[in-house]
Amino acid sequence: MAGLALLAAARAHAQGAANYPTRPISVVVPYAAGGGLDLVARLLARKLTERTRQSFFVENRLGAGGVIAANSVAKAAADGYTLLVGSSTQLAIQVTLHKKLPYDPADDFVPIALVASVPFVLIVNPSLAARTAGDLVALAKKEPGQLLFGSSGVGGPPHLYMELLQAMTGTKMTHIPYKGTAEAIVDVVSGRVPVLMSDVAPAAPLIAAGKVRALGVSSTTRVAILPDVPPIAENGVPGFDAVAWVMVVAPAATPEAAVDALHADLKAIVAAADTQQTLVKLGTIPIDTPPVPALRAFVKSEIVRWGKVVQHAGLAGSQ
Repeated sequence: MAGLALLAAARAHAQGAANYPTRPISVVVPYAAGGGLDLVARLLARKLTERTRQSFFVENRLGAGGVIAANSVAKAAADGYTLLVGSSTQLAIQVTLHKKLPYDPADDFVPIALVASVPFVLIVNPSLAARTAGDLVALAKKEPGQLLFGSSGVGGPPHLYMELLQAMTGTKMTHIPYKGTAEAIVDVVSGRVPVLMSDVAPAAPLIAAGKVRALGVSSTTRVAILPDVPPIAENGVPGFDAVAWVMVVAPAATPEAAVDALHADLKAIVAAADTQQTLVKLGTIPIDTPPVPALRAFVKSEIVRWGKVVQHAGLAGSQ
């Protein structure tokens, strides 16, 4: 009798997965409402709701650089009804940054879709004698440790991308962490801290107004909303390539049918012209997501890649 009950439960589970989704889905975001990742998540949730006729609702769970949100999803029921729209911070960087991360990005999640890459822009106060990334490197080499750069916080992408730039160029600058990009960028405009690797969206109007100077974008291709700003790799630091990325994941044991359905839906949504236009306006670069097995390998490779940068910066196990 017990065996028959288990078989019946398994069949019901499989049937439910095949008909997925049949009820509302929680889309967890690790940052505050109104930020870049939140806006991407809300766009995807709206499009998924339209496509599936089931409600995908966004929940902002803040704290610990996204660890709280990511861990809550890793420990959630693996039924396809709790998703995380996470970034490379939660899904790669935090592994080395923390002494003991309460979840394993490679094992505790199944990656569903890689949605977009998120380039940053290297900006300086206009009074600084640097018009290219190469000029900045020359200044840093002339006076090691004297040049200040800001960031949105210790261990975040803006900090680590500057650490990568220093590692690639053999330079040393002094890091001044802030509580967010908005706070840091004010001091770049005022000249208190002359250098910042900034999110594209808040920097773009300041660049246009001449309040800051752009030296290059962190991606290897130009960014649509900053068409006149070349990649750092073409502007003094060959080979430089540092972008954040946005990925939708679910708890590891989520039924394959649900994963496949979500993967197909998100692939189609991101391919749509209106979605692409919105993602570009948000300062991101839309990605035609690879299949799930390739995404698994990608996450593992990114953990290794950024782990080396974290270690070089002396931040391994600092959180």
